[in-house]
Amino acid sequence: MGSMGITTGRRVGRPRAEQRPDSGLSVRDELLFAAAELFTTLGYAATTTRAVAESAGMRQATMYHYFSGKEDLLAELLESTVTPSLTLARELLADDERRPETRLWELCRSDVELLCAGPHNLGALYLLPEVRGERFAGFHRVRADLKDAYGQLLAATEAGGELDKGELQLRTDLVFGLIEGVILVHRSDPERAVGVFAGATADAALRIAGV
Repeated sequence: MGSMGITTGRRVGRPRAEQRPDSGLSVRDELLFAAAELFTTLGYAATTTRAVAESAGMRQATMYHYFSGKEDLLAELLESTVTPSLTLARELLADDERRPETRLWELCRSDVELLCAGPHNLGALYLLPEVRGERFAGFHRVRADLKDAYGQLLAATEAGGELDKGELQLRTDLVFGLIEGVILVHRSDPERAVGVFAGATADAALRIAGV
């Protein structure tokens, strides 16, 4: 879960439809940024590939050089919201020097910061009916792996070790649901300091976990 990951790099590929100020983004990342903005404001169904290309200042043919269509754009955006958190979760799982409670808190805090740091509410796209399609299997797999990591960290805590399998799954579902739903809370007050909000949410998540 998180904001769109973008990388800088030299522009390559086909020409643009118009000259635009240099944003420092690669062509691929400019297309993803444009798609994120349109999907979350205009709506996924109402957004055309032409609109994405024009918003990025490119020809539609240029967009097809990088993405096969809207599904490709959406799938990559969704995966970008969870992949960084999964990477961190795996690092935390391998860290035997800190208490599990501390590591779980850090994962929650970092995940919230990632979700709230981006300019677009990509978490809202999780609920699109199109996301059930086969093209999004990669996103669902990474998301499931992230949720499993949450569960492993929770199970390693003193409180988690006292739970049976069903109770552990319920606590994991509740914690994961809180983290994924946090973007809706933050959206109601976008000026709220993200660092403070992330810490408070992590505190709440650990209370749900019974820590």
